[in-house]
Amino acid sequence: MSFDDKVLEIPATLPMLPVRDIVVFPYMILPLFVGREASIRSVEDALAKNRLIFLASQKEITEENPSPDSIYTTGTIAMIMRMRKLSDGRVKILIQGVAKGRIKNFTKTTPSFEVAVEKVEEAAPAQSPVEYEALTRTAKEQIEKIIALGRVLPPDILLVLDDVSDPGRLADLIASNLGIKVSDAQRVLETTDPKERLKLVNEILANELEVIGMQQKIRTQAKDEMSKSQREYFLREQMRAIKSELGEGQDSKSEEMEELREKIVNSGMPAAVETEALKQLARLERMHPDASEASMVRTYLDWMVDLPWNKKTEDRIDLNQAKAILDEDHYDLQKAKDRILEFLAVRKLKHGMKGPILCFGGPPGVGKTSLGKSIARSMGREYFRVALGGVKDEAEIRGHRRTYVGAMPGKIIQAMRQAKTNNPVIVLDEVDKLGSDFRGDPSAAMLEVLDPEQNHSFRDNYLNVDFDLSNVLFIATANVLENIPPALRDRMEIIQISGYTENDKLLITKKHLIDRQIEANGITAENIKFTDEGIKYLIAHYTREAGLRNLEREVGSVCRKVAKQVVLGEKSFVEVNPESVPELLGPPRYLRDEKMDDSQIGVVTGLAWTQAGGEVLYVEALKYKGRGGLVLTGQLGDVMKESAHAAMAYARAHTEELGIPEDFFEKWDIHVHLPAGAIPKDGPSAGITMTTALLSLMTDTPVRHDIAMTGEVTLQGRVLPVGGIREKCLAALNQGIREIIIPLANQKDLADIPKEFKDKMNFICVENVDEVFSVAFDKSAKTGKKSAPKSGKKSKGSAAASAA
Repeated sequence: MSFDDKVLEIPATLPMLPVRDIVVFPYMILPLFVGREASIRSVEDALAKNRLIFLASQKEITEENPSPDSIYTTGTIAMIMRMRKLSDGRVKILIQGVAKGRIKNFTKTTPSFEVAVEKVEEAAPAQSPVEYEALTRTAKEQIEKIIALGRVLPPDILLVLDDVSDPGRLADLIASNLGIKVSDAQRVLETTDPKERLKLVNEILANELEVIGMQQKIRTQAKDEMSKSQREYFLREQMRAIKSELGEGQDSKSEEMEELREKIVNSGMPAAVETEALKQLARLERMHPDASEASMVRTYLDWMVDLPWNKKTEDRIDLNQAKAILDEDHYDLQKAKDRILEFLAVRKLKHGMKGPILCFGGPPGVGKTSLGKSIARSMGREYFRVALGGVKDEAEIRGHRRTYVGAMPGKIIQAMRQAKTNNPVIVLDEVDKLGSDFRGDPSAAMLEVLDPEQNHSFRDNYLNVDFDLSNVLFIATANVLENIPPALRDRMEIIQISGYTENDKLLITKKHLIDRQIEANGITAENIKFTDEGIKYLIAHYTREAGLRNLEREVGSVCRKVAKQVVLGEKSFVEVNPESVPELLGPPRYLRDEKMDDSQIGVVTGLAWTQAGGEVLYVEALKYKGRGGLVLTGQLGDVMKESAHAAMAYARAHTEELGIPEDFFEKWDIHVHLPAGAIPKDGPSAGITMTTALLSLMTDTPVRHDIAMTGEVTLQGRVLPVGGIREKCLAALNQGIREIIIPLANQKDLADIPKEFKDKMNFICVENVDEVFSVAFDKSAKTGKKSAPKSGKKSKGSAAASAA
């Protein structure tokens, strides 16, 4: 398929495609890969009209977004013959040059180029057929010589050249196949006189012949040099020995070796390590510089001299200053802060103590990793973070042996080299996400790193010498402590970091997040104001997490919305309150369950703990005609199902004491359901909640709607302690529930609840389910049924309430 430029009508304006590293000539057919968004738009514009597009070369190949000034004005009008979209987003087009053109002006530069073009007509050939013949023959002869010297060109180019009689088209054909520089090819394209163009191509061919001839000469010399290399090595060694005897100084290699020796001696290595380093240096001196092992030994010695064998920073022992820095960077997290201040206090009293191995455990976003950085700042130490999530190769920790190509030390030694001191704070991030496979178990390699009795002589496979890690303060972080192997967990001092309460999040947002996001989004305090009610609404209805990451994202999103309104001139100031938050962020994403308005039979308010904090959980029980069966729904785990069966067994065993009709289990089946059925639930803490729901159903006694409970139940009716008391109680308070039943053994956990919240709640500590029944059942409700069940044991609820 070809196009006659004399017949084809060229429009006044065309889409323009800037091309890199190539000049397209008329009648040339070639594929182009188009990846830039503006270029793809130009191709689409051309296909939408008459398939014609103007191709012009860039002056600078590396320029990603060329301007009109960086594009040659002379180019080629081409026809897009075929187009195909590739999987990586690029477009492949097949084009054929139609005619030369010149850009008159740019009619459009965004989002794609469009230019006004004029067709460039060929100059009339001069009446000198002999000169044309001479130039043509010379060009063909030079092409033959270039091919003979090994230059790879299309195999049929000589046959094609024989068929071309037009001198201008002959010059274009040679220039397009020779692979010459863009600037040279552009000169050929811009020359309109056929004779001058053919002369220019002959000059380029002559220059190419010279270059290829020089390449041949260099290859021959290189071959001769390689055959002489062994002989020259011995001569060079003899020359070095002669110079040494004459005292004429050292060569550059000797100077380099002496410099390396001086670094080894001055690095402060232990005696055994220095001996090994000097031994490797002696090996390096005996090697030829071009030997493959020489570079490996040199790299090894560079690592040895760069490590901080005896360099350390002085700890900041001022406890008041350290405390001020920790409080400035993080709100609350008192246990972790106290542990660091204890370490500094002991450090002030006793020098030379080993660094503690701490592990901060808690949900995502509570500040575990950033707390490590703050600790380093408060102590005046260097900080380095080692990401362990997804590490499966033991060599990532211990390093590779030097026998392997590309071997290097493990992450611990790399951290020491970058920290440049031997007592930095190293945060081992996500230690619970270490993996293992056929390459070894990284957590096993961490045992030596995190053992204060062993890490003074940590041996990396690459260094193969001992390195002292006992001065390092290691801080590991983890989300799920149960995923850490027991042997590794035993070596660390666990500090549990709980999620933040709503009040904590409010204070942190006001103190840190708002200012940070206002600055990050280019607005000022004059453009936006967050009210306390607006922040609480944002926390309650747009986030569900124990940490702060999503909350900071939502605050940032609000700031961006305000920034857009300020720039558009819609508003200059926005107050963020419960009414404006939905306007900015859309409808609330999370809706809290409303507290029940009245007491009901078989419906009990329980408390649960999740990674995002505490949750209020309702347990519903329903009876229907049957033969004493029990159905459990709501995606309950095995432990929760066992709690339900234990509660059922307790009820069957104490039928008479609890006032349950004798024929109840012969006439009725029971269905227990926990709402939010799509969410898996498990754990023993719903034991007394399920027991209360079942007994309420069996005795037709309503359960108070203003009370919540948590605790494990046994077959004997005893109430056992559970975890997450702080989070559960705060969740109940957020729901408006102020009376909570907890196991007596959990009374000690009330100390973790902030006083301002504790004063608002009444805690009832119980030891058995009879005490739960006496408090939870609503004796005043008028149901027309039986009143509260008889208690077989004396209640301790009123006495235990003082635990608040």
